[in-house]
Amino acid sequence: MQVKTRFAPSPTGYLHVGGARTALFSWLYARHTGGRFVLRIEDTDRERSTQSAIDAILESMQWLGLNWEEGPFYQTKRFDRYREVVERLLAQGKAYKCYCSKERLEEMRNEQMQKGEKPRYDRHCLHDHSEHAPDEPYVVRFLNPDSGKVEFDDVVKGHLEFDNRELDDFIILRSDGTPTYNFCVVVDDVDMGITHVIRGDDHVNNTPRQINLYKALGAPVPVFCHLAMILGDDGTKLSKRHGAVSVMQYREDGYLPQALVNYLVRLGWSHGDQEIFSQEEMIELFSLEAITKSASGFNTKKLDWLNAHYMKTMPAEEVAAELVWHLQRQGVNSLEGGPAPALVVKCYAERCHTLKEMAQKARCYYEEITGYDEAGVKKWIKEGSVQLLKEALALLKEQSVWEGQALDEALQALAQRLECGMGKLGQPLRLALTGTATSPGIGDTLQLCGRERSLMRIERAIAAFSAR
Repeated sequence: MQVKTRFAPSPTGYLHVGGARTALFSWLYARHTGGRFVLRIEDTDRERSTQSAIDAILESMQWLGLNWEEGPFYQTKRFDRYREVVERLLAQGKAYKCYCSKERLEEMRNEQMQKGEKPRYDRHCLHDHSEHAPDEPYVVRFLNPDSGKVEFDDVVKGHLEFDNRELDDFIILRSDGTPTYNFCVVVDDVDMGITHVIRGDDHVNNTPRQINLYKALGAPVPVFCHLAMILGDDGTKLSKRHGAVSVMQYREDGYLPQALVNYLVRLGWSHGDQEIFSQEEMIELFSLEAITKSASGFNTKKLDWLNAHYMKTMPAEEVAAELVWHLQRQGVNSLEGGPAPALVVKCYAERCHTLKEMAQKARCYYEEITGYDEAGVKKWIKEGSVQLLKEALALLKEQSVWEGQALDEALQALAQRLECGMGKLGQPLRLALTGTATSPGIGDTLQLCGRERSLMRIERAIAAFSAR
């Protein structure tokens, strides 16, 4: 049997951390077993589903690298199939039409609650054989078994049992002709051959109803794996203040997808004490049995640490692809005339925590600087600073090799000859080149600026600082 998993988000909002982890675990298990991964968009909630949310989900999945073999399938495009299955269940006596008004249902539930009973439909329409007008509105209910138990072994939660008498004859087709969530999910999983359902444990109570429906359709019941929730650092339900923002917000904030994926895989799964995993290692080592039963805590500091690690250790060219995205988001319209983005990564990876921060610091190499940091000027531009800039300018004009280390060595020799120290020479140069007193080594900063831009900026700074 080939393993087939699925990720089935509802496009009523963006893809968040919990959903992203579910998608990742489903994707990893399919990869680990040589199976197939299906993406399904459960968009039957027409009022709340939006195209922008669908687009964001697809973009998030692609950014995280969670590619799918089948899909995306859309439930709203499968309504004919759902109605076909409803008609089959009606014909087999496994479902029935219910004409009860909202008022009757409300009165029935109130009476049951007053008696201390669990509200459930009383099967009035199952036993009512009176005539109904062809245009009289009705819903279709699934005829749930009224005895016995639903039992299944959840990979994470272990053996679970539910008494059928506690389950309702749930609606599978609304009065407007649209199918319901619990029904569509089962029909889709059957049609798509899903063997393993990996999802959040907020779906556990849906599972017994769905299992009865699988059996009514004569279909095999998939393996269920319900993931424990993710909590904030303080032990409460994860919310925006803990970092429960959309996946694409993490990109906006400057995180690498590799860092976020590595972080997500450790939220409820482990392999010894290992913290850092390549994608290949995740696929090789992942197993459903290693998923923990307890809730996981979200820790932004750990994510920051992972992001810094990947920025420093990944090939600079790969990190640069994300850096370019951030530069463009910050309004850098052209990289022409500026340094190769990979060079920026090599020079700044140790000096930044996020790519957003790196892009902010690198803008000066692609755009004109409009002024100088006042605090930096006050601290570093002293009597004699302009003369030191003139000496550096003369030296730099003579350099035939415009490369960081060579430029560093030439300026160090100049500082030694002038007996001024690199601080007194390098800091005014940084201000001249970047507008600030912080940058990588002065040789690297010159290389990032490029020869023509560096010489022009130093000349401009000499004029500006002389006027002061």
